[in-house]
Amino acid sequence: MQTNISTRLLQAFLALADCRHFGHAAQRCHVSQSAFSAMIQKIEAAAGARLFERDTRNVTLTPEGELFVQVARQLVSDIEAAFSDMSDYVARRKGRVAIAALPSLAAGWLPPVLADYRQRYPGVTVELFDAISDQCLDLLRHGKVDIALTAPGPNLLEFDTRPLCSDPFYLVCRKDHKLASKRRIKVPQLAGCEMIHLARSTSVRQHLDAVLRPGGVIHTGLEVEHLATVAALIESGLGVSVVPELTLFQFRLPNLVAIPLDAPELKRPLLIVTPKERSLSVAAQGLLELVEGKAKAETKTEAAAAGKRQESGRRASSPKTKEKAPRQARGEVEADAD
Repeated sequence: MQTNISTRLLQAFLALADCRHFGHAAQRCHVSQSAFSAMIQKIEAAAGARLFERDTRNVTLTPEGELFVQVARQLVSDIEAAFSDMSDYVARRKGRVAIAALPSLAAGWLPPVLADYRQRYPGVTVELFDAISDQCLDLLRHGKVDIALTAPGPNLLEFDTRPLCSDPFYLVCRKDHKLASKRRIKVPQLAGCEMIHLARSTSVRQHLDAVLRPGGVIHTGLEVEHLATVAALIESGLGVSVVPELTLFQFRLPNLVAIPLDAPELKRPLLIVTPKERSLSVAAQGLLELVEGKAKAETKTEAAAAGKRQESGRRASSPKTKEKAPRQARGEVEADAD
C-alpha cells in the first residue's frame, strides 16, 4: 500500500493534536479553516482510521490518533534533521573529502592548500593519501578519493584531467662534485656521472629514463623508493641524482647542492585527475577550486618571471653603443640603479 503523505499534512495533524481547536490549528498552519479541515480528512483517509473525536466544543485524539501522534512527531523531526544535515553539507559545515597525491606534492605543494581549506571549512573531514601515480589512480577508480594529483600515464582515458603544474628537474650532488660549481647543466654534461635512481615504478623514473639513457650516465645499481634515502646516498658520496624541483626540500643538507637542468624537454607535467562518470560532492568541489586557484596563481607568477628573464636576456645581448645613443644608455643605467 502506497501512502502519499506530505510533511505539510503531518504538520497539520500535529498542530491540531497540540491546539485541540480547528481554528487555532488552521492559523498556526497559515491556511483557512476549510482548507485545514480538508487536510485532516486527507490524513485520516490515508491512515484508514479516525484520528480525532470532534464535537462542537472539543477536539480530542482517538486511541489511533494517540498512537499516530508519536510516529508523526518522529517523522517530522527526522525530515527536518535530514534537511538541516543536507544544508550543512551544502554549506560545507560538515562532510568529507579525500585526495590522493604524489609524495612530492603531498609533502610540499599541497599542505598549504589543505590548511587553507581547513580554515575555511573546519567541519569537513579531509583525508590525504600520498602514493605513487598508479596507486593514486586506483584510489580514484575505486571511489576512495575524490581527486588525484598525479603524473601522466597510460591509464588516464577513463578520467577527466587538467594541468596542475610543470615540474623542472635538478641535478643534486655533493659540493665537491665536478659539476657543483655550474649554474645550469645540460643533459650531455651528465655523461659519466654515477646516477642514483628512484624505483622504476615512480613517475619520476619513468619520465627520466628516455632522456637520460642517451646521456651516457653510469648506473650505480642503487634504486630506492624514498627521496630521503637518495639524499643520504648522495651525501655519502655514492653518486648523484636528477630529481624534480618539487622534491628539493628533501635535499636541504649542508653538503649538497641542487643545480637546474637546462633541458626544456625535461619537465614533468603534473595533472589534476577527477572521475569522469561521477560528479564531485560540494566538499570536494571546494577543495578542487582551491587546488586550481593555487595552480593558476603559480602559473601566472612563473610566466611573469619567465618574461622578465627573457627581457633581461635581450638587454644583456643587445649592444650598447655610446656613439649612437649616449643619453639613452645613461638613462638605462640610471633606471637600473633605481
